[in-house]
Amino acid sequence: MTLSSLRSLVWCHWAMVRKKGSLILCGAFLFVAWNALLLLFLWGRPPIGRLGEGGGAEPGAGEEWGAGKSKVGGANGLAGEVIRLAEEVESELETQKKLLKQIQSHRELWEQRKELEKRESEDTKDEKIDVEPKKPRQIPAVHLSHKVVEYAQTVTKKTQTLMVTPPQLVMKEQETDQKNKQMMEDQLGLTTPSPQIIIPILVIACDRVTVKRSLDRLIQYRPSAELYPIIVSQDCGHADTARVIGSYGSQITHISQPDLADIPVRPDHRKFQGYYKIARHYRWALNQVFNVFAYSTVVIVEDDLEVAPDFFEYFRALYPILRSDPTLWCISAWNDNGRDGLVDPGKAELLYRTDFFPGLGWMLLKEVWAELEPKWPKAFWDDWMRHPEQRKNRSCIRPEISRTITFGRKGVSLGQFFDQYLRYIKLNTEFVPFTKHDLSYLVREKYDVSFEKDVYSAPLVKVEELQHGGSLKGSGPFRVQYSSRDSFKVLARNLGVMDDLKSGVPRAGYRGVVSFISRGRRIYLAPPEGWTKYDVSWS
Repeated sequence: MTLSSLRSLVWCHWAMVRKKGSLILCGAFLFVAWNALLLLFLWGRPPIGRLGEGGGAEPGAGEEWGAGKSKVGGANGLAGEVIRLAEEVESELETQKKLLKQIQSHRELWEQRKELEKRESEDTKDEKIDVEPKKPRQIPAVHLSHKVVEYAQTVTKKTQTLMVTPPQLVMKEQETDQKNKQMMEDQLGLTTPSPQIIIPILVIACDRVTVKRSLDRLIQYRPSAELYPIIVSQDCGHADTARVIGSYGSQITHISQPDLADIPVRPDHRKFQGYYKIARHYRWALNQVFNVFAYSTVVIVEDDLEVAPDFFEYFRALYPILRSDPTLWCISAWNDNGRDGLVDPGKAELLYRTDFFPGLGWMLLKEVWAELEPKWPKAFWDDWMRHPEQRKNRSCIRPEISRTITFGRKGVSLGQFFDQYLRYIKLNTEFVPFTKHDLSYLVREKYDVSFEKDVYSAPLVKVEELQHGGSLKGSGPFRVQYSSRDSFKVLARNLGVMDDLKSGVPRAGYRGVVSFISRGRRIYLAPPEGWTKYDVSWS
């Protein structure tokens, strides 16, 4: 009867917290149960009048008094036991109350996240941008000297609590709550757009100890080590460079290209051995990122690049555009004509489409790598990327002001273009919150209409009018027209932009048009209106 009453008390208390509607019923039940306990206590006590029988209740009764005292002590012992049990019950009820408050708080958190999920799902529908579901990350099956990637993002803490009654129901409630919480987190991962995609940064390194400058900036500006794991892939086996990379410990992941042997080349290409090794390294490193680490995208930088403060923001904002627009195949942080004086310093947020593959800090999707990898070249991989067979009329996104600069004058190219162009590239210093901007204007259907209108509605002028001493008035934009390979090169040199073409495509060009600033005015170096395609012989 006592144990049953105790259980009833706890069960009632537990039910009160879970179901507020039964408060009156539980109160009545508590009243009856407590009076039953009190009745039991009074019923177990011996009658007061009988304590004197046997001499125990009167002075001078000798042993009988002692025996009577023992009987009284027994009654007092029962009362003490009941009081002790009541205190234990109260203690357990307090414990249950705390536990149930925890459960209630978890439920409130779940409801809040469920509401957040609903809002994000509605926002995603409004954006009309296809977003890849978040995929589970896999532990790479390669030797890593420094492991930085945390493969378990959320750790659930389990607390065991002693339950008086009913333990099965309470534990079942905990399990259900835990399952619901996990299900909710999984659903958030599926419905959350690109802000939660993991974007690894692959640093291609060899024998430059100055890789430290590149890594310092990446780590300084990286907003999350979890969302932007840095993988440094080293070729060459250069010990001093390896020590520099190793000094970053768990902040990065260091992998090493295992094949360091020279590559057989024809005699006239012996001086290009470095280009062959670079192509081999790129192929190995990208296979590690996509096939071993199992990422769905990557941003590739080299060990002589320094990044801008909004480098990570830039790529995160543009990932959905790259994913959703099949006419794009890369996002680049580089503007080939990004020198001081050729860019608008007040337009750090300005972005373009370009038909020229820029490289120098660029994002690639796994699907594109699966297309390129089987036919990857033995050397000169960047120029190979610019061939029509690889580009397939696809474009890249590039900024007005570069989000990377190169500080590596010496390399396999022996400083080609560095002294004349690259050392003057302007690095953006203003943080642009791209993820809060509407970038849908970069989708080709929208972009082409406005781009052609802007270019061909600009007044046509001669280059002499733009140069020092020219009579041209106004702030622009203006259009300068070329009609042949040679005329393009002459005009480009006179205006200070890069004059080389790859498979007929000018650097930073889109639909044959190169946009830049000259003496503070926007200039479009453009082919005649009605342009249809590039002439691959213009190289």
